[in-house]
Amino acid sequence: MLEVDNLTCGYGDLVVVRDVSFTVQHSEVLAILGANGAGKTSTLMGIAGHVAVKSGAIRFAGDDITRLSPMARCAKGIAVTPEGRRLFADLTVRENLLVGGYLHALSRSKTSMEKVLDLFPRLKERLHTRAGALSGGEQQMVSIGRAMMAEPKLLLIDEVSLALMPKNIDVCYDALDALRRTGLTIVIVEQSLERVLSIADRVCVLDSGVLVWFGNSREARDNPRILETYMGGRHQ
Repeated sequence: MLEVDNLTCGYGDLVVVRDVSFTVQHSEVLAILGANGAGKTSTLMGIAGHVAVKSGAIRFAGDDITRLSPMARCAKGIAVTPEGRRLFADLTVRENLLVGGYLHALSRSKTSMEKVLDLFPRLKERLHTRAGALSGGEQQMVSIGRAMMAEPKLLLIDEVSLALMPKNIDVCYDALDALRRTGLTIVIVEQSLERVLSIADRVCVLDSGVLVWFGNSREARDNPRILETYMGGRHQ
């Protein structure tokens, strides 16, 4: 589904990711792990088209998308839930969700919204509430739901659990697990290990913009040296 081949990307003259390569199969979950500043978000946003690719290639479903715009990548089936959620605070939950389906006809967006509300029943009660008035957990649900409104084949999600209560982390990860079972391919950037390793099929670990380890999640759990060295000993 996704092939990242010697990806080097950054901002202006600054290179933050160097020669990173990995593949993700259809309906697989890949976790991108690493300490702060490891290049996780830059890698994810390079795939989404929001960080300039300086060399290397990105292929999605067999097509080279390296030079495509973010909108063109979305049209091909790639959606992103960014770090910090980045909702439109003055728009309602319903309006934020409709923004995610802007590439599709309104009638199609209605069906997509019904699926989102089935995934996150709590949002049914919040449809006409301003996004800025929601709790952090509810905002994360809206952010994931907004991405799903694009009907993606690949979901890129940055820091699922950031600043969330444990019960809301459970809700979001349960939803991602349900989406994976429908055939959705997911790439997750995360620092909280326990939940992401419970859902991930494979793991890549970055350090200072370089891929230092790539393998399946069972190997990651059984390799404390990897986690201690590159995650600062965090296992919560």
